[in-house]
Amino acid sequence: MKYDERPFIAIWETTQACDLVCQHCRACAQPARDRDELTTEEGFGLLRRFAEAKVPLVVLTGGDPAKRPDLVELVRYGVQQGLHMGLTPSATPLVTEELVGELSRVGLSRLAISIDGPDAETHDAFRGVAGSFANAERILAAARGLGLRTQINTTVHLGSIQRLHEMADLVAELGSVLWSVFYVVPTGRAEASMLPSAQAVEESLYELVEIAERAPFALKTTAAPHYRRVLAEHQKTVGSRPAHGVMGKLGERVNDGRGFLFVSHRGEVFPSGFLPISCGNVRQVDPIDVYREHPLFRGLRDSERLTGKCGACAYRNLCGGSRARAYALNGSPYASDSLCAYVPPGYVEPEAASPRYLPVLS
Repeated sequence: MKYDERPFIAIWETTQACDLVCQHCRACAQPARDRDELTTEEGFGLLRRFAEAKVPLVVLTGGDPAKRPDLVELVRYGVQQGLHMGLTPSATPLVTEELVGELSRVGLSRLAISIDGPDAETHDAFRGVAGSFANAERILAAARGLGLRTQINTTVHLGSIQRLHEMADLVAELGSVLWSVFYVVPTGRAEASMLPSAQAVEESLYELVEIAERAPFALKTTAAPHYRRVLAEHQKTVGSRPAHGVMGKLGERVNDGRGFLFVSHRGEVFPSGFLPISCGNVRQVDPIDVYREHPLFRGLRDSERLTGKCGACAYRNLCGGSRARAYALNGSPYASDSLCAYVPPGYVEPEAASPRYLPVLS
C-alpha cells in the first residue's frame, strides 16, 4: 500500500511556546518553553532518522519555532542531511528580516505563515494579538524579496467560512505559491462551537474548486479530505479538474497516519497533531518503526477499518474523512467525519445509541 514504508510528510512540533493566543490553538501554547522539549542533539537525531527513511518533506512547527534559539541550526542540519525543510513560525516580531535571511541562506525550502482573515481586524481578533496581521505581511514580503517560496495557512471555522474568496484574493496579492485551507478540528483550545455545519462545509468546498480554477497558486485542504470527492465529482461533470490550483494527484490521499507523522515537542509520536493518541516516544522508539508497524498507524492506512457512512462510501479510498475530527466528535478514529454532508447512495444512518453508551471524550 502506498505510504506503508514512510510518511510523505513528517511534522516536528519543536516547541509549544508561542506569544500569540489563538482561539483554535491545537497546542494550547504558552509563552514559556517546556524544559522537557527535545534538545538540539535529540532534534538532530530525529532529522537524521527522517533522512535515512527518505521522508520527502519535514516541517518544523509549534507553538512558534522561532522561540527556539537553535532554529537556524536545526534547519541547516536538516538540509545537510538532504531533507526538504519547511517552517511554520508564528507571525510575531521574533521573525525578523535577519532571521528570514538566515533561514533562506541555510536552505529552507518553504516558509508558511498563518493568515486567518482578509484584514487585520479579523485576523488579529482570531490570533489574540494586535499587529499579528501586519507581522504576517512583513514576514511574507521579506521572504518574497529573498526568493524564498511562501505558503499561507488559513483556518476555516464558523466565523470565517463565508470569506474564502476574499482570502484567496489576499493569497494571490501576497505572492504565495500554496494556500493550505484548514477546517478546524475541536482539539486543544478549539471547541465544537467553532465548527460550521456539514452543509456549509460542502458548499465551501465547491467554492474552493471555483477558486482553484483561476488561482495563480496551488491549493490544498487540511482536515477536509472530502475536497477530493468534490474534485472528483467536478471532474465527472465538466470533464476536467483545475490544472494549476490543485496540489498533487487526485489519487494520492494523505491523511492522519497515512502519509503523515507528527512528533510532539516532548517526542511523542502521533498520527497527526490533531489526533492526540500517542503511539510511543522517540526517546525510546524509532519513529519510522512506529509509523510502519504500530496498530493505530496500520489501521488508519486501511480504509476497510472505517465505520459509519465513511466505511460505506465509494470515495473512502480517495477521501477517508478526517480521522482526527472523527475521533474528537465521535470517540473513534475510524468513525464518520461529522463535517461531511455526503451520504452514500442507499446508506441508512443507524439508530443513535442511548446517551449512556456514547464515548466520553477528554
